[in-house]
Amino acid sequence: MLQVEQLTFRYGKHTPPVLRGVDLTLHDGEIGILLGRNGSGKTTLFKNILGIAAPDGGRMLFDGEDLTKMPRRRRARCIAYVPQHIHFGALSVFDSVLMGRVAYFGLRAGQEDYAVVERILDEMGLTTFAHRSAEDLSGGEKQKIAIARAMAQEPKMLVFDEPTGNLDIANEHLIIAEAKKLARQQHIGILSSLHDLNQAMAFGDKFFFMRDGVIRHAGGREVFTPDIIYDTFGIRVRMAEVDGQKVILGGTPYEN
Repeated sequence: MLQVEQLTFRYGKHTPPVLRGVDLTLHDGEIGILLGRNGSGKTTLFKNILGIAAPDGGRMLFDGEDLTKMPRRRRARCIAYVPQHIHFGALSVFDSVLMGRVAYFGLRAGQEDYAVVERILDEMGLTTFAHRSAEDLSGGEKQKIAIARAMAQEPKMLVFDEPTGNLDIANEHLIIAEAKKLARQQHIGILSSLHDLNQAMAFGDKFFFMRDGVIRHAGGREVFTPDIIYDTFGIRVRMAEVDGQKVILGGTPYEN
């Protein structure tokens, strides 16, 4: 379980704070979606959770252990990151996924590492691509490889930065389905940022609406209301129900 309590952060002593007391709790197996306009602090929060940046105040606990005091290699075994922009260079799919095992093997992979990669490729339907260049595959397939590489770390939680941002609608559904399967079947917590509010409702279990460096609203689908969306994004929307599901009409996902 991830617990973020009153987290504060600024990029320099004389700059205004970017995070102003963030509170967030995400349990194992839950999919949490971070929502907010550009500049609201979402990426900075991710950087703090991943150890790329160090908070000024507050605390972050993972299964009760202080993340800021956790050795980098151990942290990588707890929390894995799937970026939006993915580059694999000249590596094959197999070797790209094997790179996720570096936190375990250091300089040389062992038999156990190869076995983990083979299992993950099989589970994610990537075995037939194992010896192809990762860069030659489609956007959706590359995203699956990035997830597979993160899963090779055998983490307890995944952090996604806009996982469907550069994908067509078919691959969007594919990646959401893969992520949900990981959360449900392997009881892995997922924290993801998204811009599309309807997609967020279809993907997530718990939602965190962020503005000006704080999470102003959090909860289940009941927090998707016109007033909360207006408070977070500054736009007016209408809502309807289709086949028993909330749908957001009008406006746009966000405005700069």
